[in-house]
Amino acid sequence: MSNTMNVLFVSNDPSLSLSESNARVRMLEYSRAIGMLHIVTAGKKRETIVDGQLTIHVIPCNRFTRVSSLARKAHSIILEHNIVVVSAQDPFEHGLAALKAITGTEAKLHIQIHTDFLSPWFVRGVNLRAPKVPVPVLNRVRRNIADTVLPKAAGIRVVSERIRASLIEKYGTSIPDPVVIPIHIQAALPEPVRLPVHPFTFALITVGRLEPEKRIQDSITALARIRDEYPAVGLIVVGAGSELSKLRKLAHSKGLAKRVVFTDGWRTDAWGLMRSAQAYIQTSAYEGYSRTLVEAALAEVPIITTDVGIVGEVFKGYRDVLSTPVADPAALAVHIRELVENVALRTELTMHARDSVNAHLASTTSGAEGIAKDLARLL
Repeated sequence: MSNTMNVLFVSNDPSLSLSESNARVRMLEYSRAIGMLHIVTAGKKRETIVDGQLTIHVIPCNRFTRVSSLARKAHSIILEHNIVVVSAQDPFEHGLAALKAITGTEAKLHIQIHTDFLSPWFVRGVNLRAPKVPVPVLNRVRRNIADTVLPKAAGIRVVSERIRASLIEKYGTSIPDPVVIPIHIQAALPEPVRLPVHPFTFALITVGRLEPEKRIQDSITALARIRDEYPAVGLIVVGAGSELSKLRKLAHSKGLAKRVVFTDGWRTDAWGLMRSAQAYIQTSAYEGYSRTLVEAALAEVPIITTDVGIVGEVFKGYRDVLSTPVADPAALAVHIRELVENVALRTELTMHARDSVNAHLASTTSGAEGIAKDLARLL
């Protein structure tokens, strides 16, 4: 594998400008594996950050000027630094910016796909079984952008077999064969961290962005179904996002104000918090991979999850996890009952999920090494 490439990422991660962020640390690892790595990303103020072999170019822009601004800056970087591969962090706005940037150059276009955008739930937020959750209108536009960008790519990286299969079904041979490179997970398990003060003894925990696609509403609605039957069961919600106020109001309206505890922001010790809970619950409408499921399995807590991401690929339903269809609070409530009442089931699920994840991590190449190899094969 070559480690002397000049590569440009078109990124959608605002935390790259923070020196201690996980994203910055990960990109530093990538730069050491690749050679020279430039990243162009949107931000509030223009700045250039040089950190060893990594250079981050922050471009001020808004949602209307993002594509054109990132494309112009990326194009100038390609020419100035002899960039050989441009990798976009999604096939949408950033993929379009990357496609525009390589026009008239020799650089190859590489697209990374971290979300299951061909899931029906990417553009759908309601059914008859669950609360209505708003879906961004922009998601339909993003699918159309992907239709333009992906056939122009020289290489495509996806994070799960689920995404790869959906791309092949839709695009067939009009796109390069997607390469599956899972999300890199640090293997060092943290110490348990005490949960926030709560009045219940069986704590479900969920971790993630509080955005519509995570459908935290379904967890709260499921808990409301067993509220009187199991008064000792409650939910810890770890994360931040636009849905926080709505979720608080929903919990209050369901009589669960004291049984749903919000951490009021992201916690860097979220993985440690998982180890102190009795079960992990994920209710996402779609996931590309689902890092938190892997972390929950390594934390050795039983898992309830919707059938998304690597469920079915790494985790098997009723052997490793209790899985449900998307947007089905009644099914979620049944699984919560099962875990509360069946200690042996909790133990069995925990052991199987841990073993499946360890086998998965041992058999895959991810992280900087996997990305560098995928980019090098395009040359």
